[in-house]
Amino acid sequence: MSISFRTAFLRHVGQTSPEPDGFEVSHGEGIFLFDKEGNPFIDCISGIAVSSLGHGHPRIKDAIRKQLELHLHTMVYGEHVQEPQVALAEKLAQLLPAELNCTFFTSSGTEAVEGALKAARKYTSRYEIIACRHAYHGSTAGAESLRSDLTHIAGARPLVPGVKHIDFNDFDDLVKITDHTAAIIIEPVQGEAGAIVPSAGYLRAVRDRCHETGTLLILDEIQTGMGRTGSMWAFQQEEVIPDILLLAKAFGGGLPLGAFISSQKIMKVLSHDPILGHLTTFGGHPLSCAAGLEAINILEENHLPARAVSLERIIRKKLEHHRALREVRGRGLMLALELKNPDNLFPAVKACRNEGLLVDWFLFNNFSLRFAPPLIISEEEVNLVCAKLTTALDSL
Repeated sequence: MSISFRTAFLRHVGQTSPEPDGFEVSHGEGIFLFDKEGNPFIDCISGIAVSSLGHGHPRIKDAIRKQLELHLHTMVYGEHVQEPQVALAEKLAQLLPAELNCTFFTSSGTEAVEGALKAARKYTSRYEIIACRHAYHGSTAGAESLRSDLTHIAGARPLVPGVKHIDFNDFDDLVKITDHTAAIIIEPVQGEAGAIVPSAGYLRAVRDRCHETGTLLILDEIQTGMGRTGSMWAFQQEEVIPDILLLAKAFGGGLPLGAFISSQKIMKVLSHDPILGHLTTFGGHPLSCAAGLEAINILEENHLPARAVSLERIIRKKLEHHRALREVRGRGLMLALELKNPDNLFPAVKACRNEGLLVDWFLFNNFSLRFAPPLIISEEEVNLVCAKLTTALDSL
């Protein structure tokens, strides 16, 4: 990055950390991002599970162009009948269980969380929300209140009240879900904790406890959805059905799009007593919905969720016995490479950059590398990435 451009970036663009990554993007193509000097880097982050179809997918661009010629924003969400929204909502209803037949579109994942929490509290007439420790559901006031780590939430106090925490995969903790609990919000695979998978039967036990207490189950599939873990939605692998499903990130095909999805009965509470009980201006933007629908079509037609499982096997075979790694953890192409020595985390990120790989870390796990390449990555490219990762890890 040139000095002048970097200075302008730091001075005029709101920052999220004192030392941003600073990778200056020229353009993207397929699984590659290119810097200003034209050097290619294999994107093993996918913008935190957003760019699942890579960069510049021709079908996504065509879908955007076609909608661009028709119209952009016309009215606040929920008033005008817009074909891209209706078509995407119909597609979701076809793919999801019958109980999940009504979609409220948002512009982001954290907005989807906020809408789901409001719907749960109003529908149940209850106050309490339960979330898991080391989970991340967004940074708005309500979503931030779901976090358990004092480091991040101390400066945001007072928090939205009524939130309690349990440990993910702790069956004994489920007794904390009671007939006072409006909803539990949980990830099918914990993302920012370091790709933590549920123990056998855990999510089924959560579902059963919710049935016993009349609590709504909110599954946050903002990272895990859209084929990332080996099925279109991760909950399919657990044979549980949520009361409310959250989507975002890859859902928009690279454009901003989120959603919370439930039954018409539950969703109706947001449009009655009073009307306009939940609003968004740009939620379900027509460009984003057009891109999102095409993204789902591409995932289905190319069987990309199933391919993620076969590619995971290759990655495990190539890497899990490396001397620098304690474990390869996760599902599909949502993986964490856990280092034996946590002091090697940032040196490992730098070593990967030197090998032409873009990797990342996790918010609540300071000893694992995030590995989440685009789902379009080929077997040959996976082998190349593993070779480069091996070289990087060998240098530690």
